[in-house]
Amino acid sequence: MQVTEHVHAVKIPFVLEVAPGKRLNRFVYVYLIYEDNSICLIDCGVAGSKEVIFDYIIKTGRSPEEIATAVITHAHPDHIGGGPGIQKAVNCKTAAHIEAVRWIEDTELQFNERPVPGFHELVEGPFKINFLLYDEDRVETGGGKSLTVIYTPGHSKGHISLFYEADNVLFSGDCVPLPGEIPIYEDVFSSIKSLVTLQNIKGMAVLLSSWDEPRYGDSGYEVLKKGLACFQEIHSAVLNERISSRGSDANSLALYVIKTLGLPEIAMNPVFLKTVEAHLQLSRYPNLFEIRDAALR
Repeated sequence: MQVTEHVHAVKIPFVLEVAPGKRLNRFVYVYLIYEDNSICLIDCGVAGSKEVIFDYIIKTGRSPEEIATAVITHAHPDHIGGGPGIQKAVNCKTAAHIEAVRWIEDTELQFNERPVPGFHELVEGPFKINFLLYDEDRVETGGGKSLTVIYTPGHSKGHISLFYEADNVLFSGDCVPLPGEIPIYEDVFSSIKSLVTLQNIKGMAVLLSSWDEPRYGDSGYEVLKKGLACFQEIHSAVLNERISSRGSDANSLALYVIKTLGLPEIAMNPVFLKTVEAHLQLSRYPNLFEIRDAALR
């Protein structure tokens, strides 16, 4: 789907095995920036995404061989899974934040350090990153246009968002939690600080998340505001269940939190457990707005 003059969104459905015999239908967006003589790809989807992405490009009258650069927002499986096939097919250059590179170039290392269910079904394998990115770097997209790199960790190490000034589009990756969705992040403070950073961006016309529909105008800022509120809702649920002593261990606590948040029990997996543990590390702060205010200073 075309989002702005230059930006297109490609929605890629996939199935996530959250536990033996339990599968969850999910999707992830990748994005294409069409310049006159080149295409910039943002994220690579899951294993096998090459066909979906290439078919879309051909249907819109362009060629997959025009993909000059693939920029990776972070190293999780649904963002790097299709990378090897895409890189091999079109020989594009790749770019990612320096902190994300080790998990992209060594996917078995990632699995050993973050053994998420269904990992090997989602990832084709490792691939080479050509350009290391840092906060405030610029990535040329062609035609004199560029993306500005915004360091937004919390959901993962080395997570970046990207601002495309030509169309005033903000690509936020997975750093914005959505009400009713499974919250996944490893550092609450960094996550809050990242959202505050994105809130301070002026002139955003479209917010493009990897797991949400395009949000135009003020609705994009509203999503960021609700994302901050999500952190407090989850935090309160974790602390309330902990105080009530209904969870004798972290797994039991996480199950009670899932029920409190109204999430399906199938959402219980090692990744969500990490989210709960991240909140427990901040149990001395019942009100996360204290942390938000610290992030603003």
